Amino acid sequence: MTEPLLKARRILVVEDEFLLAAELRGELERAGAIVVGWAGTLQDAMALIRAEKRLDGALLDVNLHGEAAFPAADLLIERGVRFVFVTGYDQSALPDRFADILRLDKPVDMEKLVQAMGG
Repeated sequence: MTEPLLKARRILVVEDEFLLAAELRGELERAGAIVVGWAGTLQDAMALIRAEKRLDGALLDVNLHGEAAFPAADLLIERGVRFVFVTGYDQSALPDRFADILRLDKPVDMEKLVQAMGG
């Protein structure tokens, strides 16, 4: 049997839709990840990013209850944490500084998501 693709990777889920966050968490855990937390607001996301000593990755919704998640993205970049935008917005909605960050469309293709976090 092969090892899970995300074995022991510590991943943060930042998503304001609870059901989608739960689905993302379940898929990541099935792929072997340790989901270190879930944040539904920018404030909670910033606090979790700062609090975690080790993050191997994050999933980041662009719009958190009407507030752009870009400060959390900047903090993840500052910390050297790989992340993926999971959003209904197209690439033009993202500031140019995030041009090289992978963006996955909602509804999320879970296989692509796991591949992106494992790559």
